[in-house]
Amino acid sequence: MDKSMMGDLDNLPEEDKLRMAAMIDQLQIRDSLRMYNSLVERCFNDCVDSFKHKNLQKQEETCVNRCAEKFLKHSMRVGMRFAELNQGAATQD
Repeated sequence: MDKSMMGDLDNLPEEDKLRMAAMIDQLQIRDSLRMYNSLVERCFNDCVDSFKHKNLQKQEETCVNRCAEKFLKHSMRVGMRFAELNQGAATQD
């Protein structure tokens, strides 16, 4: 978001600022749930082979743990890179 837009937000009435904050919170919750659902679906599909047992087998559990770890590390790295790019764009203005 560029500086002129940030200045525009400062000029909003308090009620509108609260409404914008609530909308941002909803979007963040939605994105978090979307990421969680994607993680669960991907790791389940990649790692669970059969439904013969009530609990995960050792190899399935290991696979799920590795899958989740990779997914979260990747998401963190993408977020860090996005922040770097965002910061670089902000300093160019």
